[in-house]
Amino acid sequence: MDTRCPTRGRTLRFGLENLESRQLMASRVSSSYILVDAWTSKPLSPVAAQIVKAAATNPHHATHHSRVHLSSSQAHPSLVVKPSSSSAPYQGALSPGQVRHTYGLDQSGLTGAGQTIAIIDAYDNPSIAGDLQAFSQQYGLPPANLLKAVPTSGRPRFDSGWAGEIALDVEWAHAMAPGATILLVEAKSASYKDLLSAVDFAVSFGAKQVSMSWGGTEQSGSTGRYDSHFRVPGVTFTAAAGDSGREVEHPAVSPYVTAVGGTTLHIDGLGNRLSETAWSGSGGGVSSFTPLPTYQANALSGNRRGVPDVAFNGDPNTGVSVFDSSSGGGWWQVGGTSEGAPAWAGILAVVNQGRASLRKKPLGTGSTYGTNQILYQVAGAGARTSISTDYYDVTAGSNGTPAQAGYDTVTGLGTPTAALINDLVNSVP
Repeated sequence: MDTRCPTRGRTLRFGLENLESRQLMASRVSSSYILVDAWTSKPLSPVAAQIVKAAATNPHHATHHSRVHLSSSQAHPSLVVKPSSSSAPYQGALSPGQVRHTYGLDQSGLTGAGQTIAIIDAYDNPSIAGDLQAFSQQYGLPPANLLKAVPTSGRPRFDSGWAGEIALDVEWAHAMAPGATILLVEAKSASYKDLLSAVDFAVSFGAKQVSMSWGGTEQSGSTGRYDSHFRVPGVTFTAAAGDSGREVEHPAVSPYVTAVGGTTLHIDGLGNRLSETAWSGSGGGVSSFTPLPTYQANALSGNRRGVPDVAFNGDPNTGVSVFDSSSGGGWWQVGGTSEGAPAWAGILAVVNQGRASLRKKPLGTGSTYGTNQILYQVAGAGARTSISTDYYDVTAGSNGTPAQAGYDTVTGLGTPTAALINDLVNSVP
């Protein structure tokens, strides 16, 4: 983590636990969470919940990174960067319009309508509905369709660090895909067991984009133990790669998860890119345990998986604007790779809206490794040294390993462009 300008998130610590089998967890997931009113947290009636779910998961319906250490069971929040007054966004923080322009979303004409983005976080942010409304009004975004799910055992307790993470994740998923439904699933605790149960609920609900802004140092067996939660073709899982420089974390290292690294992005007032380099805090590296997936064969030498797969702005010094009043605050400038995980989920929701309009299945359907296979496919056969123009190839900067032309373990294939969105909609079966 950048100690001069720490990212918004928290340090998540838990012990390795014997998880229930996938079959047992799947049998329980539908009843382990309930939909609640995002403003009051009161449960929706069964009829209302069914209507909401049907609308949210109909593809033709138009309507920071938390770090997990496997040695402890307590969650410890880190600090938020650059607090501002409660009345105005922090001067210099990037806005949704600027970022959408930089990465080509404003050229697509798509908003993610008909798609559901699931945000998986721990504990409760009781002010998220009002904060998202304030964020949307500030930047001229349409009102958000926010759903909230909590464990059947009751609303999780408040945690200020996780509440800030929730604000970042929800607001920036909405910023990138303002027409999509946002499903916030609040896990009972910051344990891996509870977080993965929340992931399972999101999948059972029908979300095709699932964002996870948390992770922990990979360990032997972690990929094999937990991968069943992400081996769902047609559902894209995005995860933050980490904020401590060269490192490899799980779930980002899972071959079924799209790992998102961080960049330092400088733009002009309209959002035109002036420069983009690797952020020194971006997680990334070569796994010590996970075999090289077939889709990385043309991008990486050796026999182990590399992370990240893609990148997004993440340097807190070039961070984005977030509104979080949960602890009596207001506007903040926020960075970290947890900025990129929900943003990429939003980008892929936009893609899936376009695919649905063409009667195509969600991205990654029928692919062994889901969306990752497609992301590397469009990067070109020579991704080890040269990336197609579908990505902005970040070639400068370092997280302990220097960025370079072609794939690298700082920014992966690079950051998205309008061409990538177009090709993922139109060129991919």
